[in-house]
Amino acid sequence: MRFLRVGEPGAERPAVEDAGTVFDISSMTPDLNGGFFAGEGVRGVREALAAGELPAMDIAGRRLGAPIARPNAVLCIGQNYAAHAAESGDPPPKYPFFFFKHPNTVIGPFDDIRRPRGAQKLDWEVELGVVIGRQARYLESPEAAVDVIAGYTVSHDVSERAFQTEVSGGQWSKGKCCETFNPLGPYLVPADEVDPQRLGLRSWVNGDPRQNSTTADMVFSVHHLIWDLSQYLVLDPGDLINTGTPQGVAFSGRFPYLADGDVVDIEIDHLGAQRQTVVPSVVPATSAANAR
Repeated sequence: MRFLRVGEPGAERPAVEDAGTVFDISSMTPDLNGGFFAGEGVRGVREALAAGELPAMDIAGRRLGAPIARPNAVLCIGQNYAAHAAESGDPPPKYPFFFFKHPNTVIGPFDDIRRPRGAQKLDWEVELGVVIGRQARYLESPEAAVDVIAGYTVSHDVSERAFQTEVSGGQWSKGKCCETFNPLGPYLVPADEVDPQRLGLRSWVNGDPRQNSTTADMVFSVHHLIWDLSQYLVLDPGDLINTGTPQGVAFSGRFPYLADGDVVDIEIDHLGAQRQTVVPSVVPATSAANAR
């Protein structure tokens, strides 16, 4: 069973794929959001599928949106793969390092990436995304995190490294929050159907391999990350956590940064695959006039 959202931006309909058929679940929920996950929506859809109560949906040729509605928060973990920390010139962190992305960076898995105006170091990062299903605060142990996860998805933590490292004053968010910088999906797979530490992650640029690793190489496991975050902030249903990227990014110096027209493919075992094309940003006419 895999959840997805179908339709143009702002008009997506919630759906579920099961045994190769997509079913419309808009009669059960207006969207795949925090309320759906916190309200036992996953169990309800399973029961409706078993009872044959859901209408089939034809999605051929239709856009897929992110598999969750706009989250309240997008929390990201930095340098959570030892080899990636090493290629960045840093030792593995002693504690989880996290930063925020603006929630409006989240787009569909096949939408274009808009290269920000002035960007010279645009980079790719395949990541395991975790969607929170129940409020989490002061969890007693990493094991307790199992009960607060709604599911897992493919997340692309797009970065602009000059913005991130040269003009951010020690913070990373300038290089992480540009529009279109978090393609997500295509699917959300319920947590009880996924072993988060046994997933392969891969990325390609223009068909050439870049990243090829496994979540078993994480410095901090998914459950540890959620337990740790809950000690410092309250996680709410529908929040998205990006859990770090493995080695093989342009920031390593081994590959060129992304240019207009480049095509990025990323995938994670059991969770699906994405593809984006890099395009120039569209500067609003009023902004362009004011810049003259």
